Amino acid sequence: MPTSPESAVLAVTGAEIDTSLSMMADQYALSPRSPIMRTPASQGLAYDDISFEATDGTPLEGWYVPAPDSDKLVIVNHPRWFSRSGLPAHLEPWKSIGAYGGNDFEVDFIPDVRVLHDAGYNVLTYDLRNFGHSGSANGGLTSNGIFEARDVLGSLRYVRDRSDLRDMAIGLFSRCLGCAGTIFAMRDDPVAFDGVRCLVGCQPLSVRVILQQALVLAGIPDHHIDRLDELIRLRVSFSLDEMSPLRAIGSVQLPTLLYQVRDDVMTRAEDVQSMYDALPVRDKRLLWIEGTTRRWDGYTYFQRNPREILDWLHTHMN
Repeated sequence: MPTSPESAVLAVTGAEIDTSLSMMADQYALSPRSPIMRTPASQGLAYDDISFEATDGTPLEGWYVPAPDSDKLVIVNHPRWFSRSGLPAHLEPWKSIGAYGGNDFEVDFIPDVRVLHDAGYNVLTYDLRNFGHSGSANGGLTSNGIFEARDVLGSLRYVRDRSDLRDMAIGLFSRCLGCAGTIFAMRDDPVAFDGVRCLVGCQPLSVRVILQQALVLAGIPDHHIDRLDELIRLRVSFSLDEMSPLRAIGSVQLPTLLYQVRDDVMTRAEDVQSMYDALPVRDKRLLWIEGTTRRWDGYTYFQRNPREILDWLHTHMN
């Protein structure tokens, strides 16, 4: 039966949308590994290469950067796509991840380690599973914190298994995927966080919200999020809502500072606001980063403006 030109356009448009949704689901499920571009030596810091296991046995690689005469330790967890050293977003294929939002510049996390070290903190930073030099696990799938919680718990176990670290005051500095993993870890094993003093959480996100925003930016009506949810579930076996930190944030019992680029084009401010509102602790703070729409500016905020976050750590770790 012949079709009208109008119906043909609709059919092509529908096919293009289906193709785009399938590509987005594939890109969500698996992440390209980011190389480790620098070490703490690039900031003049002595460090040890370390390795330990997540609670499910996945091998994890990292660095321990000692601060002489300090009894305070900050464990750092990185965002998705990144490694412990940052992200070469000025190079492909990592440039394409966030270039549509202006995030096409390198993020170097070693200056953050330097700031923490100079403020008197020992630092443990490592690669989450499927990133950097850490082991592959779960078929390489990303779960926005459900699997990665096992890495966070493994880092705490490692610290407590080391006689020179186990008695230190511990703080957590967790970004994006690392923050979601930290929140899910508190749900999975709250006892593991006994004695941890505080959490700094940088730009946690709900997968549904960031993908709705991605649809809008791609010119696809956001009501297609339900189809995208279905496609992602077929790949990773979790729905978008199951992977939201909001499902676990009621388990957070630590003093918590969250910070986020308010006008981040990759997400929506109300997502982080909803997480902050749902935190069941009284000792909490939400810090908005103003004057930019680039998410990566949130990741480099601490090295450029460390005082408020250092004040938070100092208040809770002394």
